[in-house]
Amino acid sequence: MFSTKFIIHYGLHFVVTFLISYFFFKENWKKIYIIFLASMLIDLDHLLATPIFDSSRCSINFHPLHTYYSAGIYVIGLFFRKTHIFGFALLFHLLTDFIDCYL
Repeated sequence: MFSTKFIIHYGLHFVVTFLISYFFFKENWKKIYIIFLASMLIDLDHLLATPIFDSSRCSINFHPLHTYYSAGIYVIGLFFRKTHIFGFALLFHLLTDFIDCYL
């Protein structure tokens, strides 16, 4: 029913981010997991594309918030205490989408 690509993609978005949150941020794992989930809001840039969803399209460098330039901004966020978790979550989101391009 579900393809391997679907399971890996959403497993990375939901299961792996939960595991990262739980095992690496034990005291604040719920807050960190919510931040990981909130990082999926960058997928709103898919609304700018026609068609909105295309399973064969690679998001990386196609959607504005999925570009290498955006990734550079997310990397800069890693160096500031208030934004380092957001930067990490956004970069993990991009990594997940990058992996999806090759499945």
